[in-house]
Amino acid sequence: MAQAPRPEDVYASARTEGERRLSMSALEQASTGFIAGVTIVFGIVALGMVRELVAPDFADGVGQLVGALAFGIGLVFVVVGRTELFTENFFDPVAAALHRRRPAAIWQLVRLWTLVLVLNFVGGAVMAAVFTVEGTLPAGAHHTLALMAEEIAAKEGLATVTRGVAAGTLLTLLSYLLHAVGSAGSRIALAYVVGFFLALGPFDHVVVSGLHLLSGIWLGADVSYADLGLNVVLSGTGNLLGGLLLMTLTHAVQVRGTR
Repeated sequence: MAQAPRPEDVYASARTEGERRLSMSALEQASTGFIAGVTIVFGIVALGMVRELVAPDFADGVGQLVGALAFGIGLVFVVVGRTELFTENFFDPVAAALHRRRPAAIWQLVRLWTLVLVLNFVGGAVMAAVFTVEGTLPAGAHHTLALMAEEIAAKEGLATVTRGVAAGTLLTLLSYLLHAVGSAGSRIALAYVVGFFLALGPFDHVVVSGLHLLSGIWLGADVSYADLGLNVVLSGTGNLLGGLLLMTLTHAVQVRGTR
């Protein structure tokens, strides 16, 4: 039975991938961010459709569970397609930037994060516009998606931050674990499990929650653009805290301690 790779080997693999991402042209970074935004919406819509199908006959808890199982496919699409959500660019590129130890690397990080985040929303908005047209989804799915958007908007501010910390930690952990496995099947399984857990929380990923709120606005939910902006700020802050402090920097310290 093959042993798991050593932390320093995982970190070295992440650093190599981070170098590739930092060196990508702005067009490449923008396009991978755009495609990730498009594909993650399929997970959001799958969650809404499944909850609508299950909830009328079962308790809400069962609907939430089955919906989370459906959402996992969205993250599988992102990982297998080698596109990038905002938080996926924490572990690998930061490892590369820390290795470079040059101010220019910071600006490359900022450009990467900005382009991917913005294009995640642009791509997701395009796909959300398609799915919010009446008749595109099964009857009742729009109503369920709107209710779920209202649930996200109703959360207390501190809870949104802490759920964002959980989401950032979880997605950055996925980035780390993907370097510890070697097969496509293992990558699919990891992405699916993390996607399931993310939706089961539900934990606030800045792009996923933001696109869900945007869809809710367009579907006539009791949600405003101010709610969307606030969620982006609060969940994004939590994502940064969880992804950078709890995962990326602690793994960097772990590797330095083994030298």
